[in-house]
This record gives sequence, C-alpha cells and structure tokens, in this order.
Amino acid sequence: MLNGQQKSFQNIESFISWMASTQDDYFKQIIYRGKLNRNEVSKGCGFSKSVLLQNPKVKELLNDLEDSLRKRGVLPDLSDVGQSKLINTKSYDKSYSKNIKDSKRVANLEQKVIELEAKLKRYQELAEVITDMGIDI
Repeated sequence: MLNGQQKSFQNIESFISWMASTQDDYFKQIIYRGKLNRNEVSKGCGFSKSVLLQNPKVKELLNDLEDSLRKRGVLPDLSDVGQSKLINTKSYDKSYSKNIKDSKRVANLEQKVIELEAKLKRYQELAEVITDMGIDI
C-alpha cells in the first residue's frame, strides 16, 4: 500500500509519461473550451480527475503543457477573459469566515446597543417625572 507522498509521486510520473507519449493529433481531439479535457487527461494518465485539481505539481505540469501547446498552435490562444482569469486567480482567504462571524457579531451588538439606549431613555424620562413630583431618589 502506498502512502500519500508515494501516490503523489506516482501520479506525477504517470502524467509525465502520458504527456511524453501523446502526439499533438490526440491533444487536438481532446480540446474542450480551449483547454484539454480534464476527464480525458485523467483517463489517459490512469488516475482520477481530482489529481489534476489537487496535486500542485501535476496541476503545474498540465498548465505548462497547455502553454506549450498554445505556443505550437495546437490549442487556441486564450481570450482576454481567460487571460484575466489566470492573472486574477483568487487564493483561499483564511480570514473570510472570521470576517463573516465578526460582521454578524457586530450587527448583534449594534442591535443590543439600540435596545439598551431605548431602555435608558425610558428610565431617564421616569427619573424626570419622579423629580418633577418632588420625590427624592
């Protein structure tokens, strides 16, 4: 049984050997929306599609392969939208969920402040009435 690192390395080797043994004509057959069809690539390599998404080295090799194919004219050039997506890819923001929790907490606290200010105003009015009546508190 292989551990995670060994399986990752095996997937990298599998991708490299598939990439080296595949001809441009086959690459042309598996183009989907201007990129290589991820399902077909994963079938050719003998691993699941998730490897292409989760293994950083395989992901990098696939992007390099597609860039190389674009330079050779096998794949079409990226549109302006596609290029901007590559440039402006968002990385995972760890503070996002914390920011959401903080904003909910702030909203709840603001609501409590409004309620307490309303109660304070009532008590201030009551204190004025009592002092007008001449009762010493």
